[in-house]
Amino acid sequence: MPWVSAQDVPDDAYLLDVREDDEWMAGHAPGAHHVPMMEVPARLADVPTDADVVVVCRMGGRSAQVVTYLSKQGWDNVRNLEGGMEAWQSAGRPMVSEDGQPARVV
Repeated sequence: MPWVSAQDVPDDAYLLDVREDDEWMAGHAPGAHHVPMMEVPARLADVPTDADVVVVCRMGGRSAQVVTYLSKQGWDNVRNLEGGMEAWQSAGRPMVSEDGQPARVV
């Protein structure tokens, strides 16, 4: 499984956040793209093939499944965010929320 640590995610990476709506609303990386895991097969056109794609969930399990799926569909530019948004937050990486409360991982 190709992976990257939160500290090593390039600033120009395409962050594909596959968490559910409530998780996304509570807190996500600025500039991330939200496609819930179950919508990924229908939204493959939203995932670039020519950029570094880092797939994100809360802890890394769902995103690992999405990385495996995308790899089987021909993507060779996808990596899993090791430890997910929990690791992102612990690393002090920036976060924003959509619900008016301080950004957090739920």
